[in-house]
Amino acid sequence: MSRLFPGTQEYRHRHAGVEIFARIGGSGPPLLLIHGFPQTHAMWHKVAPELMRHFTCVMPDLRGYGYSSCPENDAKNEAYSKRAMAQDLVALMNSLGHERFAVVGHDRGARVAYRMALDAPDAVSSLTVLDIVPTHAMWHNFTVRLAMKTYHWLMLAQPHPLPEMLIEPNPVGYLDYTIASWTKSRDLSAFSEEALSEYRMHYATPEHIHATCNDYRAGATYDLAADVVDHAAERRIACPTLALWGTAGIPSETEGPLETWHAWCESVEGHGVDSGHFIAEENPRDLLAALLPFLDRHAH
Repeated sequence: MSRLFPGTQEYRHRHAGVEIFARIGGSGPPLLLIHGFPQTHAMWHKVAPELMRHFTCVMPDLRGYGYSSCPENDAKNEAYSKRAMAQDLVALMNSLGHERFAVVGHDRGARVAYRMALDAPDAVSSLTVLDIVPTHAMWHNFTVRLAMKTYHWLMLAQPHPLPEMLIEPNPVGYLDYTIASWTKSRDLSAFSEEALSEYRMHYATPEHIHATCNDYRAGATYDLAADVVDHAAERRIACPTLALWGTAGIPSETEGPLETWHAWCESVEGHGVDSGHFIAEENPRDLLAALLPFLDRHAH
C-alpha cells in the first residue's frame, strides 16, 4: 500500500463499536473519498497524487470492507445501512478536526455520500457521485438491460447463506469476473496489480463476503426505506452536486442519470465520462478534469 499511496499515513478511529481505517495525505481543504464494492480505498490511487496537491484527502475503508471492522448485522440490516456508514465517516472526519468537508463517492460509497448529504447537510460542503443513480431510482426503474447488468443487487441481497455459499468456494474468481464485466474493455487491464491484490486479499475472506452481502441486504431494505421517506417528503440534497458516470457504466443503462439526480438535488451538474463503471481507474485523467474545477468552486 505504501507503493500505491506514497507520503500518506494510516489512521484508525472507533465509532459505535466499529473501527474505521483511513489513509490520509495531502494538504488544503478536507476531502473525503469513499470507495465502493468490491473494492477498498486503494481504488483512489491513480487520482490521489493530484488531489493531494490541493486537498487533505481522507480515504477510509467502509465498515465491512478492507481494514475496517465487520460488525454483526441485525434484523433490520441497519448495521450495514448507508446511514450507519455515513455516521461512521462523519465521526471519522470530526475526529480529525474536519466539521465540514467535500465528499466524493463511487458505487456503494456514493450511496453513503448522498445519504450523508441528506442526513448531515451541515457537514457536507459539496457532493460528487460516481456512476450511480439513487437507490430509490434503481429499485423502482429496473429494465431488462439494467437488471442483467446489476443482477448482483438481487443476488447479494438474498437471505444468508445463499450468496455466501455460492461465492465462498471461489471468491477471487467471482471478484475478477465481476469487476472485469463492469469495465468498458470488459477485462482487468484498468486495474494495477497492487490494487487488485488488495481487493482480492480482503474480499477472499468469509467475513468480508458476508459483510458485503449485508451491505446489499441493507440496500434492498433499510436504505430503500430511507430513500422512500425522503422521496415522499420531497427532501433535496442542498449542497452543490456533481454527478459523473461512465458512458459504458451502470447508470448508462437508465433513462438519464443527470435527469434522475435533478429530482434529488437543489443544484446538480454532470456528464458522462469515457469509461465503464470504475471511472477513477479506467479514466483518471477525465475524472480529474471534471472534478478539480468543481471542487475548486465548492469545496472551500
